[in-house]
Amino acid sequence: MRIRIFDLQSGDRLAEDIFNSYGLHVLSKGTVLQDRDLSRLFQHHIDYVEIEQRSSAAFLESVPEPNEDDAPAFRASEELLASFEDAVAGFEQLFRQAMEEGQVNESDVNESFRPLMNNFREERDVVSLLLMLNNQDDYTYQHSVQVGMLCYYLAKWLGWSEAATQMAGKAGFLHDIGKCRIPGDILNKPGKLTDEEFAEIRNHPSYGYEILRASGFEDEVAEAARQHHERTDGHGYPSGLSGSQIHPIAKVVAVADVYSAMISTRVYKEKKDQLSVLKELYRMGFQELDPLMVQTFVFHMLPNLIGKKVKLTNGESGTVVLNHPTDPFHPLVQVAKDRFLDLSVEPDLEIVQVSLS
Repeated sequence: MRIRIFDLQSGDRLAEDIFNSYGLHVLSKGTVLQDRDLSRLFQHHIDYVEIEQRSSAAFLESVPEPNEDDAPAFRASEELLASFEDAVAGFEQLFRQAMEEGQVNESDVNESFRPLMNNFREERDVVSLLLMLNNQDDYTYQHSVQVGMLCYYLAKWLGWSEAATQMAGKAGFLHDIGKCRIPGDILNKPGKLTDEEFAEIRNHPSYGYEILRASGFEDEVAEAARQHHERTDGHGYPSGLSGSQIHPIAKVVAVADVYSAMISTRVYKEKKDQLSVLKELYRMGFQELDPLMVQTFVFHMLPNLIGKKVKLTNGESGTVVLNHPTDPFHPLVQVAKDRFLDLSVEPDLEIVQVSLS
């Protein structure tokens, strides 16, 4: 049923995705509206929305319990959290299997990752997912699951078929399997690598290709492992491929791999906030990474920042309420009830941290 936003009530459920006049995603289909959501609709000048038909019993049941002020607005389902943890544990087992046997069992891969892919279909707020899930200590295993997840979403945003989307997700999940052949003291070294150690690290794409070919995986999955460090300008490795020489799935994996690495804490580098990483990724799309895939990724991720808590370089904290269509990396931030900071006209202010609460 179509309804004016002035007539909405907490507990109404959206029947379709909501976009503002600039085409930016505001709220997802199925959202059970709360006061903060109604405020967001006002801020985006939304006049009417489609909601599911109300029934008194269903309406009362759908009204969520009030949260504490400091509780995060996003709640990942228990099933999704469990499937993520299972996928991380599953990749650890695959990693050890590849180390000991030189190959992995595809049925084990499907058992570990497919349940998570099935859950991805129901979740659209990828930024919140990453903020909630990016808290594991085992970087290598968590990174592989994150990259698989991001590859699935990026392929979907590119309009690929479901089969190709799942292939991209699987390729992302397995892209770093070749690291099982890298000695642990090199892989986890906190200091600067020697030239010899760095040369060995650069062998992991080729090692991954060999393992996946020996395991009987599709050529696309094996090539994605071998090519995910190639760059469109020809300055990647191991083969120095460029442009159309790089497989499309490998280009997808490259974008997801770079993004996941930069938002994660590694033994040799601290993580960066998600907005600055998106900005850096956007810059890389002009030379090193495929521009279409980078732009598709960035402009699907940016709307997810609306409603997130942020910390600014001046020490103030606030909430992102609007992305500028011409300057998407400098949004409008609400820092008090009646005070907003337009970062597009505040050159000295930058976002240094993004969080759920």
